[in-house]
Amino acid sequence: MTRFHFGRFLQAYAVLIMIAVLIGALSFLSDSFLTYRNLLNILNQNAPLAIMASAMTLVIIAGGFDLSVAATFAVGSVVSAWIALHVNPYLGLFLAPFVGLALGTLNGVVINALRVHSFLATIATGLIFKGVAIVISDGRLISVRLEDFIWLGRGRFLEVFNAVWIMVAFALVLTFLLNRTAFGRRVFAVGGNEEAAILSGIRTDRVKTATFAFAGFAAGLASVIATSRVALGQAGAGEGMELQAIAAVILGGTSIYGGAGAVWRSLGGVFLLALISNGFNILNADPFYRDLTTGLVILAAIGISVSGRR
Repeated sequence: MTRFHFGRFLQAYAVLIMIAVLIGALSFLSDSFLTYRNLLNILNQNAPLAIMASAMTLVIIAGGFDLSVAATFAVGSVVSAWIALHVNPYLGLFLAPFVGLALGTLNGVVINALRVHSFLATIATGLIFKGVAIVISDGRLISVRLEDFIWLGRGRFLEVFNAVWIMVAFALVLTFLLNRTAFGRRVFAVGGNEEAAILSGIRTDRVKTATFAFAGFAAGLASVIATSRVALGQAGAGEGMELQAIAAVILGGTSIYGGAGAVWRSLGGVFLLALISNGFNILNADPFYRDLTTGLVILAAIGISVSGRR
C-alpha cells in the first residue's frame, strides 16, 4: 500500500521536484540563469508549445494521441500569413485558430467513423494537413512584415510578452473545463474506462471529438503566435512539436493510459524541458548531452507513470 501511494505521489509531483532541483543547480552554475530577462524569455519562447501541450492533455486523458498537431500548426502558419498578406492582418490572426479547430474536429470525426486508434488516424491526417500547407504556400515562405500582424507575437503588456498572457489564459480556461465542468468529468470517465462510460450514458464519441477539436484549436492559436513573432508563414513550421507536446504531457505526470492528468502538470513538463535546453545553452555544453539528458528524463517520467498506474 505504501509503495502504491509513493508511486502516485511521484506521478503527481515529480515534475515540480525536478524543476526545483534544476533551478537550484543552474542558479549555482551560472549567474545569468536566474534573471528576470532569462526567465521571461524562457516563458515567451515556449508559450506556443505550452498551449499545445495544455490541449494535448485532454486528448491523452481521454485515451487518445494526436500526432497531427504539428501539421495543423503548419496549416495555421501559412493560412494566417496568406490571409494577412492578401486580405487583412487582423483577420489572419483571428481565423487561424478556427482553421485548427476545424482540422481537429475532422480528426475526431475520422477516428470515430473509421473506428481506428487515434495514433494511426492522426499520422494519416497529419500527412494530409502537411500537404495542404504546402499547397497553400506553394512551397514558399510567406513574409508578412506588417505592424498589424506582428504585434501579437512581439508585443508586450505590462512588460510581459503577449504570448505569455495568452498561454496563461488558455491554460486557466482548460483547467476550469477539466476540473469544474461536466465535460471534464466525462473526459476522465472516457479515459479511465470507456466501456463503463458508455454504459453510464456518456456519448464517448462526442467527448473524444471535442478533445481533438481543442487540440486543433490550440495548434492554430500557437501557430499564430509563432508566425506573428517571426513574421513568416511556412509549411515546415512546427516540425516535431507533436512529439515535444506529448513528451511534455507524459513528463508532467499525465497517465499514458488515460483517465488521470492535469493541465498544470503538462505546463510543468514543458518548462522542465525548456530549463534543460536553456541550461545547456547557458553553460555552452555539448548538444549531444542535452538530447541524452532529455531522453533519460522522459524515459524516467514514463517509468513513473507506469509505476503510478500499478
